[in-house]
Amino acid sequence: MTARILLASRNAKKLAELQRVVDAAGITGLEVVGLDAVPEFPEEPETGATFEDNAVIKARSGAAATGLPCLADDSGLSVDALNGMPGVLSARWSGRHGDDAANNELLLGQLEDVPDARRGAAFVSACALITPDGEQTVVRGEWRGTIVRTPRGPNGFGYDPLFVPDDASAAGRSSAELEPAEKDALSHRGKALAQLVPALRALAEG
Repeated sequence: MTARILLASRNAKKLAELQRVVDAAGITGLEVVGLDAVPEFPEEPETGATFEDNAVIKARSGAAATGLPCLADDSGLSVDALNGMPGVLSARWSGRHGDDAANNELLLGQLEDVPDARRGAAFVSACALITPDGEQTVVRGEWRGTIVRTPRGPNGFGYDPLFVPDDASAAGRSSAELEPAEKDALSHRGKALAQLVPALRALAEG
């Protein structure tokens, strides 16, 4: 029998990413479903002050509404020269939620006068896994890099085209120029999800 886990997202790329983590860990008998695969329910507003707060809000809401274990990720970009912003406001930095092009354009404008040596940043992901009986696991992953001056690469989403990881294996490529498997191995969300593998395996084994 296959167990189901709800990922509190409608982002097909995030769903595929979690499924790749499950598959790479050799976990069988666990089906990842997104919000589009369950009956619609009122989603609580993400009013938390931290990524962890918002991930817990989303996961608790999903588990309570569906009776499924629910995994929620809240992630964003923390820019050193902007004192850690956009942070939890990353997806709506330009004022319109999920407008990647506008968000990237605004960020580049804000960093226009910042020299290359001071354009450090980190992608941050907090993941919360909450079961219907209230058991809660919260983890965090960070991915350091630099913000470049022009978008590069066709892959990924959000600020990926502006972020060049510090990792030697990225060889100066932006996050949007990495292959999905390469990104999984390096990224903030990959690091956070990897910490959840024991809990995901336990769910699959019932």
